[in-house]
Amino acid sequence: MNLADLNKILKSEPAYRQKQIEKLVYRDLIENWREAKILPLALREKLDKECPLSINNKIIISDDKKTAKALIILDDNLKIESVLMRYGNSNRNTVCVSSQVGCPLGCKFCATGKIGFKRNLEPMEIIEQVLLFARYLKKEKAKITNIVFMGMGEPFLNYENVFEAIKILNDKDCFGLGARHISISTIGITEGIEKMAEEKLQINLAVSLHSVDNESRSKIIPANKKYPIEKIFKAIENYLKKTKRRVMVEYMMMDKVNDSIQDAEKLAKLITQKHLYLVNLILYNPTGIFKPSSKERIKKFKEVLEKKGISATERYRFGKEIKAACGQLAGGVI
Repeated sequence: MNLADLNKILKSEPAYRQKQIEKLVYRDLIENWREAKILPLALREKLDKECPLSINNKIIISDDKKTAKALIILDDNLKIESVLMRYGNSNRNTVCVSSQVGCPLGCKFCATGKIGFKRNLEPMEIIEQVLLFARYLKKEKAKITNIVFMGMGEPFLNYENVFEAIKILNDKDCFGLGARHISISTIGITEGIEKMAEEKLQINLAVSLHSVDNESRSKIIPANKKYPIEKIFKAIENYLKKTKRRVMVEYMMMDKVNDSIQDAEKLAKLITQKHLYLVNLILYNPTGIFKPSSKERIKKFKEVLEKKGISATERYRFGKEIKAACGQLAGGVI
């Protein structure tokens, strides 16, 4: 798909064409311009040639039908992955989108980090992932309800393009998705947290902590040397002060790495404004040298947090068998 040149083509068209095309692409979810009968034939042919709507992709679906993973092949033949997660009978359909091809951070528990960094995604390449699953759900008369930037890459290292895409997702004339239904997950890029605190949009912030002291965190997250825990929490506290919006702390549970009672107690000490935090415990999905924590260790970890007055949840596991779970995306061949 290539919508980057769309504005150039529309410069010679009446002003109302922009609204018509936004509705056709983002609301009607047309898959080729031949469907756009409302447009003049000559314009349809021009758009079909210069801004095709087809998305080069392959989709695999989990056995329980709750997860669909898409491998998208970009115009330069680089590959990214996106995931659709379906929450049973709740009508909640969440798309996990990528913001980069690969990732430069090299976190030891993440498959994406192992492939290295190729480039940032353009805004329309981010939108393309959402469009693909919106079209997919349309066939079942269902819709996307939530977007999470938790796929391949670090969103705050592609800040401008990510927020340009979010504007399209939020625009009432485009996807019209409420800002509170959009979440960004960061490993702790403090400049991004500080910048997001100034944004007008009420987007959700999630911070991937995964460890409670700098020595152990640096072993699994090399970026911790630049963004240590105290620096991250200072940025979070500033964010809370300015926005009054709840922050999610994501915590990957790895057996005998970060899942002890002492770790839970240290985490509780880091969290000061307890009512403005939610800790999301994520069972490690095998990608390398670690093992997932046992149910018993997770239960005890969670109990410590709750006794300290901190809200904690366990993330539902989606798509592990098709390598679509948290930390497993690597742009591989399906």
